[in-house]
Order: sequence, then C-alpha cells, then structure tokens
Amino acid sequence: MPACVNSDHLTALGFLGMVLTGLCYWLSRWNRWALAGASLCIFLNWFGDSLDGTLARVRNRLRPRYGFYIDHILDAFGTSFLLIGLALSPCMTAWVAISLLILILLLSIQSYLATYALGTFQLSFWKFSPTELRVLLIAGNTALFLRGPLARLAGHQFLLFDVGGVCGIVGMAAMLIVATARNTVTLYRAERL
Repeated sequence: MPACVNSDHLTALGFLGMVLTGLCYWLSRWNRWALAGASLCIFLNWFGDSLDGTLARVRNRLRPRYGFYIDHILDAFGTSFLLIGLALSPCMTAWVAISLLILILLLSIQSYLATYALGTFQLSFWKFSPTELRVLLIAGNTALFLRGPLARLAGHQFLLFDVGGVCGIVGMAAMLIVATARNTVTLYRAERL
C-alpha cells in the first residue's frame, strides 16, 4: 500500500463503495448494467472495509476507540444506503429491504451493547460474516444480470432477492433472539440480586 494511503482513506473507500452500491441498485431500474456496477462497488467496499484496520495495525497507527466508532457508524449508514437502493430497485420489494435493514441494525445494536456489557465483540454469527454477504450479493447480481429478477419456487414466481432476503430475515431474527437470550442469561448470572 502506498505510504500516502492511510486507514482513513480505506475506511472512506469502503463507505463510498456501499453508497455507490445502493445508487447502482436504484439505477438498475433503468439499465441492468448497473448490476455490474453494484458488484464492482461491493468489491470496493470489501477492499476498504477489510484492510483499514489491518493497515493501521501493520503501520502501528492504531486508534482503537476512533476506529471502532467510525468503522461501525459508517457501516450503519452504508448498509442503509445499500438497502434503500435495493428498496428502490426492481430487484427486491421495499418491505423485504426495510425488514432486512431493521434486523441488521438491531443485530448491530446487540453487538455494540454486548461489547460494552460483556467486553466481547462479535460481528459474525454462525460462521456468517459480512464477507459472505458480499459474496452472496455479487452472485445474486450475476444471476439477475444473466437471468432476470424472477426465481421459481414451489411453482410460484418471486423476485430472486426477495427469496434471499426472506431467508436472511428469518436467519437474522433467529440470530438476534439467540444472542439476546444468551447475553441476558450471562448478565443475569453475573449480577444476581
């Protein structure tokens, strides 16, 4: 990495990638090539978001509280842009996109509260992390580009991203319930009256 690039630049690149991904999804309403742009922007997000902390550690330029705060607040805004873009696209119905956004933000809140109350930060659940979500989005974009937005399931047609989105809603709701119950029990046992 060139010396003129620091971790803040990579964080900004990751955030810009998410904002542009949402824009590309919205633009896919008029041109399917915007889906290819969305995949490229997801890659930019992954590159910036995955390497910003690593670069800070390698160069011994750590700012733990600043890095934690800025990384996660920009992730929340970026995820909002991504899912609003999907809600405005022909790829996913608005109720699925908004439900996903609510659950992602609730899981994030749960993680941040657990970090404060238990001293442990968990971003991945059941071996599923943001990297796997990015891979699924790129695969979905490719399928949408090549085959169109519809998928057949049990003899009915649905939007492909709605099928994946509903699976995500169910999975994230289960993760949220399990993590909340586990953390509540742990904290109750640690602080009995």
